[in-house]
Amino acid sequence: MIFYIAFALILIYFIIIYNSLVSVKNNVEKAWANIDVLLKQRHDELPKLVDTCKQYMQYEQETLNKVIQARSQVFAAGESKNVGALGTAEGNLKSSLGHLFAVAESYPELKANEQFMQLQSRISGLESALADRREFYNDSVNINNVRIEQFPDLFIARIFNFEAFDLLKFASEDLKDVDISQRFN
Repeated sequence: MIFYIAFALILIYFIIIYNSLVSVKNNVEKAWANIDVLLKQRHDELPKLVDTCKQYMQYEQETLNKVIQARSQVFAAGESKNVGALGTAEGNLKSSLGHLFAVAESYPELKANEQFMQLQSRISGLESALADRREFYNDSVNINNVRIEQFPDLFIARIFNFEAFDLLKFASEDLKDVDISQRFN
């Protein structure tokens, strides 16, 4: 009788661990989905911003093309769920947008355009929300990766093939301070 009770308690304990690992794994997937939603929203807003800028910035086609190209790279990395490529593409897009907004400073008519101001504000808000979601994603990945390496979760994780996820990282050049003076050259 004691053997059956001990076996039942051990079985319940392993079921609790398994369910906890499933929950942690699903939190990582949910965090990625939240990033994906914001990336798609930003992906939809950027063409509107570029079109608005085209009306005023006739001589800045290279700047606008860099934004469009970076937008495509971010979308492709997000669709393929390539965390490494997403970090690089995000850095390129952030740099391109920073340059676009800096160049826009020399176009007073553009800066006064209400649609441009709304789009700039919307994209800035999306960037802030993306930063929060990236942090939540990395926290979720860290929790998952630690749990599948800790004893006794390690045994359940190996039996049921729970895998580690990659953290969302940025290239070292994307982490450096921005030289504002270069933006105006």
